[in-house]
Amino acid sequence: MPAIIKERFQKKYRHPILDENIGKERLKAEARGIMRCKIAGVKTPTIYLVDSEKRCIIMEHIDGETVKDFINNALTSADKNSENMLLDITKKIGESIAKMHSENIIHGDLTTSNMIIMNNKDLYLIDFGLSFVGNSSEDKGVDLYVLERAILSTHPNSKEIFQNILNSYTKLYTKGSKEVLIKYEEVKARGRKRTMVG
Repeated sequence: MPAIIKERFQKKYRHPILDENIGKERLKAEARGIMRCKIAGVKTPTIYLVDSEKRCIIMEHIDGETVKDFINNALTSADKNSENMLLDITKKIGESIAKMHSENIIHGDLTTSNMIIMNNKDLYLIDFGLSFVGNSSEDKGVDLYVLERAILSTHPNSKEIFQNILNSYTKLYTKGSKEVLIKYEEVKARGRKRTMVG
């Protein structure tokens, strides 16, 4: 299996002890997040080794296209097949987030750059350095809001894409999605207010 080494390099602007603590915490968060998601049925890279002293993780290399690039290509293509594939991928994104949130896993950095499509069909989530476990509907709402902002800022005129994700999310996450969506709307309103105020 092809592998990659993900190393957390020292940030020179931070105090060395603080930097070491943050680096180790994010390394642990990444490893835990990946493992918890895998148990929840979300596709993530397989971890082969975690070395906290060297601040690195050796994990499976997911050879594919980021969802960011996939959406860009699909939106500029007139091919009907691309449209169908985009619909399928948005469905899988919603389902993956629903599975995570059902197990109280918060990704913390849900963007289309942190999702990879392998073999044109399998969706993998990556980059769990900011992930944590929590049952707060607001934290889950923030996850959704971050993703929406990422989609709209990278892919203008793509509101329908995020709506498809939400539809898929609520369909699978039947128990908690109602409260999460209420919090998501509150977070969104606060974000809009901040933008207006500057």
